[in-house]
Amino acid sequence: EGHLILSRWARRTIEVETDYTVEQVMELAHCCYPEDDMAAVVASGSFNHQGMIIAPCSMKTLAAIASGYSDNLISRAADVAIKERRRLVLLPREAPLSPIHLENMLKLSRIGVVLMPPMPAFYHRPETVQEIVNHSAGRALELIGVENVLFQRWGSK
Repeated sequence: EGHLILSRWARRTIEVETDYTVEQVMELAHCCYPEDDMAAVVASGSFNHQGMIIAPCSMKTLAAIASGYSDNLISRAADVAIKERRRLVLLPREAPLSPIHLENMLKLSRIGVVLMPPMPAFYHRPETVQEIVNHSAGRALELIGVENVLFQRWGSK
């Protein structure tokens, strides 16, 4: 069961960088929440889940999580995942990285947050952008315990 929180910038990114509409992306999730719905079930520690993925994760969101500043549902749900010792995977989206970005990432890594920059792998010889995206998505899902067939493992054919 997938729960989706879209920030206003995520909505804009979908429109500008993909061939999907926001509505099409929302249809992929079982439940969708606006980023200002601080009463959503995912904001509660009693909501049990396998883990949370923030993709892409802006440096603003990463900084909010690193400092415990839960100003929207994304950072609140991440804060809850950390306090409840649930898996949290962030796919940071920024290049190059500043010392501030790196310090925030290190701070989160030290408390068990997984930072997985969506760096493409080429050992499986991708032929399309979609295959590159699927590889990162599949790896992120696997990190929270969701088995999938989105990517090819090293050594498999």
